[in-house]
Amino acid sequence: MSCHDSCYATYKEELSDCPCIETQTTTTEVSTTTTELTQIDPSEVSILVILEDLSASYLTSGDGSTQVAAKISAPSNDYTRYAKHALVNGEVHIFGGSTDYKRIAKLIGCAFVELSVRLNVDRDWHDEALSIQSGSQALLCFNYAGSKSCEIFDGSKAVTTFETSYAHSSGGLGVYENEPATVGCTWNKHKKAERLTSTGWVALPDHPEALAGHSSIGLDDNSMMLLGGRIGSTYQTGIWKIKENVWSRIGELTQNANVGSAIYTGRSIYYFSGAPSPYPNHRIDLTADEEIKEVVRIGNQAGHYIWPVLFETTANFCV
Repeated sequence: MSCHDSCYATYKEELSDCPCIETQTTTTEVSTTTTELTQIDPSEVSILVILEDLSASYLTSGDGSTQVAAKISAPSNDYTRYAKHALVNGEVHIFGGSTDYKRIAKLIGCAFVELSVRLNVDRDWHDEALSIQSGSQALLCFNYAGSKSCEIFDGSKAVTTFETSYAHSSGGLGVYENEPATVGCTWNKHKKAERLTSTGWVALPDHPEALAGHSSIGLDDNSMMLLGGRIGSTYQTGIWKIKENVWSRIGELTQNANVGSAIYTGRSIYYFSGAPSPYPNHRIDLTADEEIKEVVRIGNQAGHYIWPVLFETTANFCV
């Protein structure tokens, strides 16, 4: 067993003695914007799902009725393993991961190409990535070691920015009131939530549960939704929302889901889970007022593929 796999096994056994401690901040200004969405027939949506086993990647329709193998090339078949992803200038980028903690690579056509620029801090399988500044930059934060560090990548360089007050390993990054936000932590299971302002990270109300491994999605009404995750060793079905600084549990997934990825398009959120079996894929349809209309199961992943890279594209892309 490799050192990295050993760490992952330790994580699965729910050890709780890794650090999630307080410190201070550094530099830079960050803002985000959300794009107003209109309803799209899910059958007309095509999502590329790139897995840590590249040979298992696929293209799926939004209603789950069609799923075809996708051909993605990279220097190795496990190139995206534990990497997080974000769109920068409309292009998929991956950051860190088990094969190179400081790597940045871009999807050009159907192939990942490594860039010469490097991350400043190791970003492994507890880091988070978020597209910011109208999609022109990516915010990268955290890692397995309990780092509170963050940096911003603009397509050509990565610059250190403010640290969070708490570590948020597997705490997600989403958008709340047009600013990046994070909630919870795998290791010491805290309930802390923070958002990034122009002067640094500031506290949000604690989440009601010590949640981690969830996915975070910003909505047009300035609220943020959390999907699935874990509380301790228990996988969750909960759908949570923070709006006007109040946390509410607003719905349920059809199956427990954790360590997945989510994408919001056409008034539907698509959430692809990495654990537990049977690794469910969900679609959460929203009303025009962004209330939950329906939660639909649209299939399963073929295996334990955590944090898949998701990209809305055209039918037959890379097939």
